[in-house]
Amino acid sequence: MSVTDLQAPYVVPLAPDVHAFVQPDGGWCLNNAGFLGDARESLLVDTAATERRARLLREAVLGQGLPLPGTIVSTHHHGDHTYGNGVFLPEARIVGHENCRSEQLAAGHQLHLLWPRTDFGTVDIQPPTVTYRERLTLYVGGLEVRVIHPGPAHTTGDSIVHVPERGVVFTGDLVFHGGTPFLPMGSLAGSLRALAVLRSLDAPTVVPGHGRVTDPSAYDATERYLRWVGELAAEGYAQGATPLETASRAELGEFAAWRESERLVANLHRAYAELDGLPEGSALDPVAVFGDMAVMNGGEPVACHA
Repeated sequence: MSVTDLQAPYVVPLAPDVHAFVQPDGGWCLNNAGFLGDARESLLVDTAATERRARLLREAVLGQGLPLPGTIVSTHHHGDHTYGNGVFLPEARIVGHENCRSEQLAAGHQLHLLWPRTDFGTVDIQPPTVTYRERLTLYVGGLEVRVIHPGPAHTTGDSIVHVPERGVVFTGDLVFHGGTPFLPMGSLAGSLRALAVLRSLDAPTVVPGHGRVTDPSAYDATERYLRWVGELAAEGYAQGATPLETASRAELGEFAAWRESERLVANLHRAYAELDGLPEGSALDPVAVFGDMAVMNGGEPVACHA
């Protein structure tokens, strides 16, 4: 599917010198990115799933009068946020959590395996070359940029990017605005803790990993969903039902309109693992997870939208 098949990506000015790059419809492989800086230097938050879309992002940065980014912050290792990193090399260094680096190297061309018919273009796996463990502060174009690891949540290597002087936070996939959270590579309990970290930043402008730019009310909606998943899991687990059986009989209620509702069964796999006492972020069987999602998706594998 080409970019012209969907609404084109667009730039949202968030605050002086800070922008979001939003890719509708925010579904599988259509993430958000962001950039900030001045005429001397710039920083990029995430890239895109395909070479073509990363080049559109590159044009968007230059179109705002900024130089090519000297720094990329990867909010986590998933290919929709990192496959485009190579488009910005050699000018940029890549910053991320230490687990993001190891996870990205281990995943390799994972999106190619999931969606072999998608034209990703030329993709070289480019993991972080600068890593941190808990917090890192960068200064770009006179702005303070705080990079924060909330613990295992969406993955074990997530980063929050906070621009305190501008009241902006880039959440990565800790938040899907209008989309269903995705937890199998991270933690249900950790995702709830991550929301507490996001709230503590008190940033009025929230750029989710997918979906439209929003505000802190997105944290409340996400928390309601996560707690509902936890309740479903506890009930199904106690009854000896499988994650698929529990997901199949669930009433989605207020979450029925969210994209990728099939992710519920993947999230139940993670919740069941935590009920089993497995460590947060421990590996799940991807064949079981994606197979059950295909069942929930009407018997069809989930589709990459990029």
